[in-house]
Amino acid sequence: MAASVVMHRSSSDGGSSSGWSDAAAAVAAAAEERAGWEVRPSGMVVQARDDVAAGPGGAPPRPPPPEIKVRVKYGGARHEVSVSPIATFGQLKKLLAPRTGLQPADQQLSYRGRARGNAEYLDSCGVKNKSKMALAEDPASLERRYIERQKNARIETANRAIGAVALEVDKLADQVTSIEKSIARGNKVAEVQITTLIELLMRHAVKLESIPAAGGDSSSQKNIQAKRVQKCVETLDVLKVSNARLQAVVVTTKWETFDAAATTQTQWELFD
Repeated sequence: MAASVVMHRSSSDGGSSSGWSDAAAAVAAAAEERAGWEVRPSGMVVQARDDVAAGPGGAPPRPPPPEIKVRVKYGGARHEVSVSPIATFGQLKKLLAPRTGLQPADQQLSYRGRARGNAEYLDSCGVKNKSKMALAEDPASLERRYIERQKNARIETANRAIGAVALEVDKLADQVTSIEKSIARGNKVAEVQITTLIELLMRHAVKLESIPAAGGDSSSQKNIQAKRVQKCVETLDVLKVSNARLQAVVVTTKWETFDAAATTQTQWELFD
């Protein structure tokens, strides 16, 4: 961040401008000395973060400041991390993520007894070499994870309930197919079988309706099973009408009748 100061004095009064040249030179020298540095809101003068900016007079860019080591306590563990002093707390969290297993969004870094924001700079907060910090899981993150676990538990319970209904519907669907084939062959089926199947299917439809699907795959599976039940019931309604048109097949057995057997008398010869 280069700075230049140009001072002019009107010579309309015929005065000399040599007195102003010394002042201008002093200001320019001070500007050159401060080039590459900036003043923070806290009043600290630190090196500018624009590492690619050229130095005074087109000089090569200033090298970045040397890294510092900060000590971070997380639970019973202590981690020592090398980081640039002009980095942010958010950047420090990224360095801590692989060591702690906590994602940056789930971390809460505290320094000097106060939680620090991701956009705050280490040096502006007074962080120096060997400074100590405390890391904890962000309370908001804990709440989010608790809500997520509760949601997953509800989804798992719903999936189990839907799966149990699906198994029963599979068995009933096989019976519907069997009745359909029987009627197609012209064999009349007992009406009670059809009405019983319809009643069982409707019970499962009520079960499905009572399952609180939390969205996603649960809702999709619930809708699929509900449509299967509806299709089976509609099929049975049609089969019921077709079955009523069939004539009952009466199987009779023709018995052959015989006349009473003739009585055969045996003649016995008598001897004195």
